Amino acid sequence: MKKSFTAVCRSPWFVLNWCYLRPFLKRITSAKIHVAVCRIRNRFQPSFCQYAPRPLQLPASYSTPIALPAPDRLPVVSIVTPSLNQAAFLERTMQSVLRQNYPKLEYIIMDGASKDGTDRILTSYADQVAYLDSRKDGGQAHALNHGFRYASGEIMAWLNADDLLLPGAIACIVQFFLDHPEVDVVYGHRICIDEEDREIGRWILPSHDPTILSWANYVPQETLFWRRRLWEQVGASVDESYQFALDWELLLRFQKSGANFARIPRFLGAFRVHPAQKTSRLADIGQQEAARLHASAHSRPVEWLEVRYHVRKYLMRTVWQYLLLYMKCCRSGNLSAWK
Repeated sequence: MKKSFTAVCRSPWFVLNWCYLRPFLKRITSAKIHVAVCRIRNRFQPSFCQYAPRPLQLPASYSTPIALPAPDRLPVVSIVTPSLNQAAFLERTMQSVLRQNYPKLEYIIMDGASKDGTDRILTSYADQVAYLDSRKDGGQAHALNHGFRYASGEIMAWLNADDLLLPGAIACIVQFFLDHPEVDVVYGHRICIDEEDREIGRWILPSHDPTILSWANYVPQETLFWRRRLWEQVGASVDESYQFALDWELLLRFQKSGANFARIPRFLGAFRVHPAQKTSRLADIGQQEAARLHASAHSRPVEWLEVRYHVRKYLMRTVWQYLLLYMKCCRSGNLSAWK
């Protein structure tokens, strides 16, 4: 049975931690110690900016091709990229997909009639994509639904026009789906980058926990792939009433349908942080949409303190994942996966 907010507030953990211990520690510790604790916490929990920009370094194994079955035995992978005035990043996004060298890739570009020179980029790549269109649309969700109508792949995904797929990501995902026919949805770790492709943070996630999704979405969208059978089962569309949390809403529908999720222990994508991105511009709308999803999932309004209470153990497991990676890198002598 789900705990009500009143029951949560009366729990010993909540009373000790939020009502007494935290305020007390903040009063008796210096500002420097408080800042240091916050920095440590942010360093080991998912956030878009965790440290100063540094060159993006990936393990050498990411450049080693994964041995896949013959092309006639491989599934078609359909990826849709919605774009609007993202010429500064779009070509790097497209190259990150096309350079995967996956033999049965179906790449679809849906541009919302951009006015920033995007048309020149699309023209230069027209012979390398399965379908592209540039016309005014009703927003990101509308563009995605339009693009997925042209998709025929057994495995599906979308990649925003300012994000990246990391080398070998598609082959890794396909191999996992082939090895685990019972799995419907997969995702992996995330690297956060700035406008110049420099690394500014990492999301190293624990194994998938289905109890967390109704409280918070820690699934990196650019690493998310799913099977067509599941897509069709939940209505074959994203909800166009959402501007910010459309991936979270889709994931909740996947989960409600009984989908089997899996987290792959590998960095699969890079999320770009820049001032003009939708994530920065729609913070208020995002909060409203999160409240709407919480109310739908729990049949009542949900307070942010209750969310923090329910995700606390998951966030502690992220700390453990960081430490495991650090120890592994130290033993191997290859710190490029960590630094």
